[in-house]
Amino acid sequence: MRVLLIEDDVILGESLTEYLQTFEISTDWLRNEREYEEQLIANSYDLIILDLMLRYLTGEDILKKIRSKGIETPILILTAKNNITDKEKCFSLGADDYLTKPFELRELISRIKALSKRRHVENIIQIQDVKVDMESGVLYKDGKEISLSKRTWDLLYLLITHRGQIVTSDMILNYVWGDNPVGDEIIRTYIKQLRKILPIDSITTHKCRGYKLN
Repeated sequence: MRVLLIEDDVILGESLTEYLQTFEISTDWLRNEREYEEQLIANSYDLIILDLMLRYLTGEDILKKIRSKGIETPILILTAKNNITDKEKCFSLGADDYLTKPFELRELISRIKALSKRRHVENIIQIQDVKVDMESGVLYKDGKEISLSKRTWDLLYLLITHRGQIVTSDMILNYVWGDNPVGDEIIRTYIKQLRKILPIDSITTHKCRGYKLN
């Protein structure tokens, strides 16, 4: 699981990053909230943890902007604001959960797990004659299991969890290949492999931007 933490408190940011790692939750900690758009374009996250009282921008404005762009990643508000009015505003803007400081670390983990399950509630994805078992990582075509390499599966998983949205080339490179020095040509090669398996026109190319699973 991969989380984006937007928090300007150095002590809390360091503590949370270290603690979440013990639960195998990879955390990208963003101290300068002004860089959040660039971070979301370049990476794929299962959850965003967002503070409201930041140095340059308000968490409410960031929340509103994220949702206005059609990004459906679950957002957990983590803040010292405990007024019911603040909670109502955040939920109206599209927040999925709201946890006030100070908080128990175990409660944070419980809420993260609950949001993760909510997002991945569909374990079986049907694309015409192709069935994808998201939990076991197996793909079937006409009832027969199709073997996929790890990178092909990672690419398919990324497209499915963002279906209906354009997944940028930078996001694909970061998620599938990480720090390995590869370019757009390798993405096209793997997209071509998936197109041989999936129904015609399942994946559309958006020039100079990325790909979308319809």
